[in-house]
Amino acid sequence: MVSENVMDLVEKGLMLPLMEEFYTIQGEGYHKGTAAYFIRVGGCDVGCHWCDVKESWNAETHPPTPIHSIIDNAASHSDTIVVTGGEPLTWDMGPLTMGLKERSLKTHIETSGAYPLTGTWDWICLSPKKNKLPVGDIHKKANELKVIVYNKHDFVFAEEQATKVGKDCILYLQPEWSVRDKMVPLIVDYVMKNPKWKVSLQTHKYLNIP
Repeated sequence: MVSENVMDLVEKGLMLPLMEEFYTIQGEGYHKGTAAYFIRVGGCDVGCHWCDVKESWNAETHPPTPIHSIIDNAASHSDTIVVTGGEPLTWDMGPLTMGLKERSLKTHIETSGAYPLTGTWDWICLSPKKNKLPVGDIHKKANELKVIVYNKHDFVFAEEQATKVGKDCILYLQPEWSVRDKMVPLIVDYVMKNPKWKVSLQTHKYLNIP
């Protein structure tokens, strides 16, 4: 049972339900191949049926952790920090990113945008989901748009989302891992016909790293 005091700190973003943290190679999107420290925050109600980290959904199963210890761990490993989930914007990211920036670290977020944007970010990867659409003005602030392709209708969804981002936002189509053999040829064909899009692959899974 989490105390009211701890819950108050979580609500203020001074503690976060930490699922895991690890130093690895970014496997997806614009920064693929780059060493980065990942902070995976628990809590998500977007509910993608193909999610590969469903154990992140229930925040109550992940211990509320003081952000100063998260920041210290991150700073000891890398100058590039990726905050992911779960859905990290479930929580106030302001205190965490303030602490990371005070240590001169680059802050990246991977988010569905389902909750209002908080925090100070050097790079925003927006990966919108049909069942809980982005809110606020995050489309205009996104540096990359990454749409997961599970079926053919996801190409239609991708184009809808692409109309909302800024002109400098990089557009990615990424096959959902469980159907990659079926979707990759369709994505390749689509990108060749629509070269404003790029292909993103989960290269960390091919490399067998976190």
